[in-house]
Amino acid sequence: MGQVLIVDDEPTIAWAFQTALKEEGFSTDIASSAEDGFKRAGQRTPDVIVLDVRLPGIDGLKAVEHFKEIAPRAHIVIITAFGSFDVAVRAVESGAFDYLPKPFDLDQAILVVKRAFEASRPPVRVVETNDMPPPETLIGRSHVMQQVFKQIALVADSDVPVLIVGESGTGKELVAEAIHRCSQRRHRPFVPVCVAAYNETVLESELFGHSKGAFTGADRDRTGVLDLAEGGTVLLDEVGDIPLPQQVKLLRAIERREVTPVGTGMPHTSDFRVVAATNRPLLDLVTKGEFREDLYFRLRVFQIELPPLRERKEDIPLLAEYFVRRISTTRAKTLSPEAIAELSRREWYGNVRELRNAVEHAAIVSRTDVIGVESLPPPLPPHREALVPVVTDWRDGFRSWCRDRATELVGLESAELYDTYLAETEPVLLEESLEQCGGNRAATARMLGIHRATLREKLKRYHGQDEE
Repeated sequence: MGQVLIVDDEPTIAWAFQTALKEEGFSTDIASSAEDGFKRAGQRTPDVIVLDVRLPGIDGLKAVEHFKEIAPRAHIVIITAFGSFDVAVRAVESGAFDYLPKPFDLDQAILVVKRAFEASRPPVRVVETNDMPPPETLIGRSHVMQQVFKQIALVADSDVPVLIVGESGTGKELVAEAIHRCSQRRHRPFVPVCVAAYNETVLESELFGHSKGAFTGADRDRTGVLDLAEGGTVLLDEVGDIPLPQQVKLLRAIERREVTPVGTGMPHTSDFRVVAATNRPLLDLVTKGEFREDLYFRLRVFQIELPPLRERKEDIPLLAEYFVRRISTTRAKTLSPEAIAELSRREWYGNVRELRNAVEHAAIVSRTDVIGVESLPPPLPPHREALVPVVTDWRDGFRSWCRDRATELVGLESAELYDTYLAETEPVLLEESLEQCGGNRAATARMLGIHRATLREKLKRYHGQDEE
């Protein structure tokens, strides 16, 4: 097998690596500092260099460049006890083959060294990123988040479409922005758009723009987000909600890098990168015919799966402390050990977003510098999936009511089942909506999505109310 140079100032780790690698047939050499490693690499050129970040003297990341000068064909595997997003990016951009956050599984680490030895691909291209501050809100030392950091660093500069999947509140937009910031497009715009917020007509205009007079109300030309992201990155959030007609046009735009504004019929080139995010199972939507298969595979060139917070609970103290520091701008506050323990026990079905809201609430409520359990808001009810049986029972009851009424009326020349249904359900909807809006009819109409005159007419019909 090949020659491996292990550069680590922890004798136990170096010894474990050396022993395991020798069993696999590798020849090994050990150095306890970067300077010692330079000398040994010059004496016997290694095929793989296992390099710790924290070393006496020159740290591992700064030593990578010199190692590559001494042994240009060697692949470098970075190991670190500080598995931050910044380290992942710097490791990959420095040309490292891979990086391993401590503590790591030794068998897995040996597999990485084997892949590095067998690899024939050229090293990752170095990109200057001195002006690229890593997004601090991507936080996590758990193994699953280290994998996410690694994926971001690997895909950022490739310019291919990326699909980010994960539950609501897991930080999909943060990952998309991190990909943009780590790419060569970082000096150009990052344009996020939540496609679920628009109806079909408005969405097409939002994505592709429109010309003056393209439709009623189009009193001027409008630039779509695909053009606003020229040279940069567009995030299509909740991409699973794009209507089928817009999916066809979006696929064409991605494949041809062409944008056709509504009302023009004249495509023009636009240089943008697409990152898509969703909390829906797109493959299931493809099976149901609700999402185009060709668009799915075009967006899924590289997929990043974000874990829910309940699957990386070891990150909760780190995240909670970060949120406290962020909100405590005038007076430094900390979380008590009991508060951190309580936060770590909860399931967080709303993920990082729910945790942030809870911590910020506690920081505001707490009258002391140490935030205790008593300042935390109560946990939210069980996950929405637990509520599905209740909704299902309501629907089953309604279905039974419809079936009974239809059975009674079938065969009659004239019946008023639809009006009967409205008379049973609409008054309840109006009453509850009015109550939630404090009796404000304008607010109630907006919430219901109807005109005030329509609301007034319905109230008069059901309750005889006519006055404002």
